[in-house]
Amino acid sequence: METSSIFWEATLEELKQGYIETKDSYTCLLCEKKIEKGIVYPYEDRLYEAERFMRIHIESTHNSVFDYLIGMDKKLTGLTEHQKRLLQLFYQGKSDKDIQNELNIGSTSTIRQHRFALKEKERQAKTFLAMMELLKEKDEFAPAFLPVHKTATMVDDRYNITQDEQEKIINKYFPAGTRKALSKFPPKEKQRLVVLREIAGALKSEHIYNEKELNQTLKGYYEDYALIRRYLIEYGFIDRKSDGSQYWVRK
Repeated sequence: METSSIFWEATLEELKQGYIETKDSYTCLLCEKKIEKGIVYPYEDRLYEAERFMRIHIESTHNSVFDYLIGMDKKLTGLTEHQKRLLQLFYQGKSDKDIQNELNIGSTSTIRQHRFALKEKERQAKTFLAMMELLKEKDEFAPAFLPVHKTATMVDDRYNITQDEQEKIINKYFPAGTRKALSKFPPKEKQRLVVLREIAGALKSEHIYNEKELNQTLKGYYEDYALIRRYLIEYGFIDRKSDGSQYWVRK
């Protein structure tokens, strides 16, 4: 199962803790790191069992699940930048007066109104989630859509692709297999998304590429490797240093 599928299909409790448990391991929902059970892990001169070490990993790598989630694209969270800032301050345990002074807005009653609006958003979200869960039990014709990757920079109609359509696109543009060269670069946005996902999935997730190394890897898929590299960045699959000296897969 793809990481994005694991993330989006996780329960609310799993999302809150930031990892899922399987028979043999714990997997971080935020970066895909897997911690095997039955092993003792060292950290800062102490030893930890697997689940505790996973929590340490989340704290040391992502700061907190809250920080990771609130940093996601606004089309994935549904929050404005102002709402995100307020939530960050609430999470830090600051009082309404402290927040009013820090943001230099309105009065403490204005902050309370924001709290009420966010609480209303929570109630609406719970109702909607309940309806969608009930719908799953009845809607036998619902198609399986292409999951949205967590680092997506643009979430729009291009993700309106079913898994059947995805398979057809892959077969068309990767006739020799997804680890071989493209037949051509797709002209349509939806087709590009599918192709780029496959290429990004083949890159080493924990590896830092220099430009020459990445170019050589992408050239195996398409002669115009600079085009592929640009689109991988544009779609949020990879990131780079501002000087272009290092590239890595985004998680």
